[in-house]
Amino acid sequence: MDKITITGGKPLHGAIHISGAKNAALPLLCVTLLTNQAITLTNVPKLADVESMLTLLEHLGTHVENRILSDRTLVLQTPTLASHEAPYDIVRKMRASILSLGPLLAREGKARVSLPGGCAIGTRPVNFHIEGLRTMGATIAIENGYIEATAPHGLTGAEIVLPLPSVTGTENLMMAAALAHGTTTLINAASEPEIGDLANCLLQMGVTITGIGTSTLRITGVPNLTGATHAIIADRIEAGTYAVAALITDGELELIGANLDTLPVFRQALERAGALFTPTAQGFTVKRNRPRMQGVDVITEYYPGFATDLQAQFMVLMSLAEGVSVIKETIWENRFMHVPELSRMGADIRTEGNNAFVQGKKSLNPAEVMATDLRASVSLVLAALATKGETTISRVYHLDRGYENIEQKLSAVGATISRIVGEPV
Repeated sequence: MDKITITGGKPLHGAIHISGAKNAALPLLCVTLLTNQAITLTNVPKLADVESMLTLLEHLGTHVENRILSDRTLVLQTPTLASHEAPYDIVRKMRASILSLGPLLAREGKARVSLPGGCAIGTRPVNFHIEGLRTMGATIAIENGYIEATAPHGLTGAEIVLPLPSVTGTENLMMAAALAHGTTTLINAASEPEIGDLANCLLQMGVTITGIGTSTLRITGVPNLTGATHAIIADRIEAGTYAVAALITDGELELIGANLDTLPVFRQALERAGALFTPTAQGFTVKRNRPRMQGVDVITEYYPGFATDLQAQFMVLMSLAEGVSVIKETIWENRFMHVPELSRMGADIRTEGNNAFVQGKKSLNPAEVMATDLRASVSLVLAALATKGETTISRVYHLDRGYENIEQKLSAVGATISRIVGEPV
């Protein structure tokens, strides 16, 4: 397994280009399963999760042009489906593989998709996907660890009330509805910018969608979808992460391509803590407006609330802020697994249930630490950047799932960071 070493204590200065959003790219890749026409995606991030999804799509019959992503552009075309099965050996690597279920069922009338299995940050049930598709007329059974779904006469538009605004549940049902007979109404749908990005691509392909950006989506299906050319939006979570990197090192970064409007509550929390944001022609700059950041309480919530995917990064910042802060995690039950590792670096954090009480300190200590999930791994990178001395982070394959070229991006703005290549996972 690879490791990353960081010698911290240096303010970061310069510009970082924000990559395409992982959480937008994965459902957009699955759009190719809905049509026999070509889908061209630009601003595609080079990530392990994207690689896993492309492997699944090729298994299903998709032709992928420019597989190496030399210019961040992919051309995908699925003239016919070679298989209707997403096998366990591929799905086990990435939970987002469940996004193939809706498109396969809508186009082929049948789908066999492995259950994704467990997740390090908590249970992510797929029952929202299954019940929604059943409401649209599918027959679904769970057998031998697989979701077996059939709809020989196609899916039918329906009104579906989601118990929670599940992002992947909303995306799966949107894609299924694109080829369904009639109109599907999704109530209590997720409203993240990545949902809007998927909707805008489907609009290009001939689907009628209203309510984009709200919790009620109406999707009117069509018999056949056209191809499309679509640019993936910038990754708001990556932008938020590098904003914390600037603040935690007392530096100043310009985040090129980033959109502050996609991080409303996170921005407000950082501003209360002492951040100064300035729009630029290409994105925005971020730096401190006070010598030391101030402790701020936050609660993670569904969009447009404080993103759970930025909770670990914010906790690191609060570990070095003045005063006490309380962070309440309401989305995933196991998303404090970074706390023991931060404690190894000297952070003063106490957890009670889904609350973390953070007493800020003036400094942390270098240590050998281990990543437990994607966002936890980057929180350790941030802590190391602010710590004088060398920190070694192991199990960084988690990091590669969601952060493109993180060593190169940080090195270019002044960080001392390198990767030690180990045996494959």
